[in-house]
Amino acid sequence: MKSTTLVIMAAGIGSRFGQGIKQLTAFGPSGEIIMDYSIYDALEAGFDRVVFVIRKSMLEDFKAVIGDRIAKRVPVSYAFQEMENLPAGYTVPEGRTKPWGTGQAILACKDIVKEPFAVINADDYYGKDAFRKVHDYLVSVDTESAKKYRFCMAGFVLKNTLSENGGVTRGLCRLDENGTLTQIHETRNIVKTADGAAVKQADGTLDKLDPETLVSMNFWGFTPDFIDELAGGFERFLESISGQETETTAEYLLPTIVDGLLREDRVDLTVLQSNDRWFGVTYQEDVPYVKQAFAGLVERGVYPGKLFA
Repeated sequence: MKSTTLVIMAAGIGSRFGQGIKQLTAFGPSGEIIMDYSIYDALEAGFDRVVFVIRKSMLEDFKAVIGDRIAKRVPVSYAFQEMENLPAGYTVPEGRTKPWGTGQAILACKDIVKEPFAVINADDYYGKDAFRKVHDYLVSVDTESAKKYRFCMAGFVLKNTLSENGGVTRGLCRLDENGTLTQIHETRNIVKTADGAAVKQADGTLDKLDPETLVSMNFWGFTPDFIDELAGGFERFLESISGQETETTAEYLLPTIVDGLLREDRVDLTVLQSNDRWFGVTYQEDVPYVKQAFAGLVERGVYPGKLFA
């Protein structure tokens, strides 16, 4: 069976969360963090390596809280996403304070990841179903005879992915009449409403969304040639924002990158729908709910009381 790697993006600063590194906050009954549950589900599904994408300044914390512990069970590597990691000829614009987004995070894995790999966020809980489906896709996909990239994405139902405490960003998926993904639209400030979901505009108005819409939660299945695609795309992205007002805040994002490949008809992207309920930590106020949710999963026997005991 093919080797498969789980790449966990954990370099985000988490400015909305408040004090502390949210990826290292304990949520489980025995001190588990969200990543523990993702790794547990990934190993159960068949993944056999973990790569953490972090900032160098977080390395010792990561090793102490999770990395050294997980390394006893599965090979672990680290990739470093830094704002200064730019192609030759480019420099960090004055006023920029954080790295360049999820596309740059995966680009940091160049020379580290050489096998099919899944990508997830560190601070999202996805449920077991998505890991099984993405793993099975990655070990079965035929890329030798393909004229296009062949990737997959775990698709979640929008209503299952909202926070009670503020707006979230989701990649809204558009499918044609045959159920084929044709577009991913990265949409910010999606809020939960009394009758479903809506985009909250700057003036406070609400644009309704169908709560049954499938969304991207940055859970992807890629083949390693995608990393080379990212390298060229990152240079084009930097060139497009050079000298613009947006160069201090613009991000090179996976949903936007994949959407571009879809529009150019360069990828066949399989959406693997999961009906599991997502939960994660966007805001400090999310913490009690997430702790309660994990306690409930343990109580129902979905997970043991102590992972990796």
